[in-house]
Amino acid sequence: MTRRLTPAERLAAADKNTTLDTIVASTSDWDRFLVEQAIWHFGLACDEWSANDLRDVLPELSHGYLGAAINSLRTAGLIEHTGQMVPSTSGPTHGHRLGVWRLSVKGLLIAEARRPRKAAA
Repeated sequence: MTRRLTPAERLAAADKNTTLDTIVASTSDWDRFLVEQAIWHFGLACDEWSANDLRDVLPELSHGYLGAAINSLRTAGLIEHTGQMVPSTSGPTHGHRLGVWRLSVKGLLIAEARRPRKAAA
């Protein structure tokens, strides 16, 4: 039997979903494209990476979008958590713990297909 959520837990869950929807709605297609390209690049170039790595190469994005994008790609099965955590290097997060990620097999196939091919000499 599953435990029923308290009213406070239901409100918190609704607020979290509203916040994520607001973050995604306020983000441009260009920001989404940049984040996805950075993830494909890091996935092919590095075995593992975190939001710290991505933040270093991306322009300033709308607040919270990087985390929302990572969560979306995880949900789609394109990236997977390694089980490791690292402290955030972003000052406002006060060292909040971040997941360490890698491309899943499905993600590797997509990233490889998107990799530019060099023309034959």
